Amino acid sequence: MLSLLHIENIALIDQADLSLGPGFNVLTGETGAGKSIIIDAISAVLGERTSRDLIRTGEKAALVTALFQSLPELPWFQENGIFPDANGELLISRKIQADGKNLCRVGGIPCTVVQLKALGSQLIDIHGQHDGQQLLDETCHLQYLDNFGGLNAALTSYQEAYEKLDTLRREIASLQMDEAEKARRLDILQFQIAELERAELRPGEEEELEAQKTILRSADQLVAAVEGAYGAIFGDEDRDGAASLLAEAESSLAPVMDFSSELAQVSGIVADLRYTAEDAAERLRDLRSSLDFSPSELDAVESRLDQLHRLKKKYGASVQEMLSYLSRSRQELEQIEMADDTLLQLKKKRKEQLAQTRTQAEILSAQRRETADCLKSRIEEELRQLDMPKVRFQVEFSQKPGKLGLDETGMDEVRFLMSANVGENLKPIAKVASGGELSRIMLALKNVLAENDQIMTLIFDEVDTGVSGRAAGKVAEKMSRLSQRCQVLCVTHLAQIAAMADSHYSVRKEEKEGRTFTNVETLDRQGRKEELARLTGGTHLSTAILEGAEELLREAEAFKNGR
Repeated sequence: MLSLLHIENIALIDQADLSLGPGFNVLTGETGAGKSIIIDAISAVLGERTSRDLIRTGEKAALVTALFQSLPELPWFQENGIFPDANGELLISRKIQADGKNLCRVGGIPCTVVQLKALGSQLIDIHGQHDGQQLLDETCHLQYLDNFGGLNAALTSYQEAYEKLDTLRREIASLQMDEAEKARRLDILQFQIAELERAELRPGEEEELEAQKTILRSADQLVAAVEGAYGAIFGDEDRDGAASLLAEAESSLAPVMDFSSELAQVSGIVADLRYTAEDAAERLRDLRSSLDFSPSELDAVESRLDQLHRLKKKYGASVQEMLSYLSRSRQELEQIEMADDTLLQLKKKRKEQLAQTRTQAEILSAQRRETADCLKSRIEEELRQLDMPKVRFQVEFSQKPGKLGLDETGMDEVRFLMSANVGENLKPIAKVASGGELSRIMLALKNVLAENDQIMTLIFDEVDTGVSGRAAGKVAEKMSRLSQRCQVLCVTHLAQIAAMADSHYSVRKEEKEGRTFTNVETLDRQGRKEELARLTGGTHLSTAILEGAEELLREAEAFKNGR
């Protein structure tokens, strides 16, 4: 459960701490005092979308910290490797900065807003003022039914079968084309494949040709350089080369090399130089022989490069990309040529998969219809407890439209029908439910869904809109009963609901030094009586109004003692 909420610089709240207890917690206060700001702060620390506008004017950042206790083993913990401490406590925080950045931590470990939101959805369920409008959206009704029945396993099995069916549908569609289009595509592929095959492409060829072109264009310069170097080393008719001169030097030193070790070393060096020079000369001679090019060789290289350049414009930026294009074209050609056989095989598989998918859809539908009967009984029971004794509730089923009558949710179209008064036919909720009835139906649904839910904290933000009188008392009793199963926090303007609180907090707005501040105060019994009187009679607290508030508290205490 949520045991402590710390807020800094959120809207009108400079700094506030809210220590929440188990059971039924209530927030009351004047309109505009800042009750919904507290709910906004909770939403923020749960990872919901927020805005920099939430930051208090003049401040650089806002901070919300929440402490949770006695948490069950949530899937999020295993998925993210972050767990409550040894005392079973988990501290989460979110700092919202003016530059739009968010700093989130869970158990002291940094995390993303996405991770925080995933955890928040498993910790707290917030039911706002306008959530009742979801009941008017019939596309939400199927999800409510599946959640109530815990039909996730059956739905997953069906969706896996449907995905296989949809994959086969896409494969068949990709192979189906009219004969004219098929003929055009075959002509194009056959031409492209033939053109690429004639080119006899080879990986690395373009790089080799570019290097060869550079050599060919510089052939005269290369020949002159090689011949000059060869003459300098080996000599010619007009001069002795370095190799001959080194041989003479070696001969001159030969008679005296034994006179000293130093002369012997120098003689060895000269001999090595001669051998090296002769080896270089031989290499230059071989290189010169390889430099005998004809002009046609350069033309052939440039012609081949031009061919590759033209092909690259059509099939890829490199030889490797063109080879990949050729491979894909061959595969596509084969697929088209074999399309008729492949289509027959795919259609056979599709027929078999459709039968399996329908079987899964029928299993899911049967479970939904069974669940619908149970939901009908539970909702009617809950609504009778909420002062709607004559209400009738029903889940209407119809077949999904379309040729197959299936989509990713199954074969069922579902909508909730109700009749609030005797003699009235069952009609869609949007056509028969008033604002107060809508609030009570949503509360009943929340109460029923909470029975199968791991979420330990429910928040109701002014969901009592349109409820008054005896119905308000019934809503209060329902919330009190609900708080026996999980922690409940309710923002309300109704004295009957506030009187039922186990912990009551008053939200007040005040001005100080030209600034507006929102403060949260925990009320004792006397404070609660005065707050109930204010909710009932406004600012003038007469003796009669205070006595009425005291009576509300005594009746609430008697109800809770008798639960």
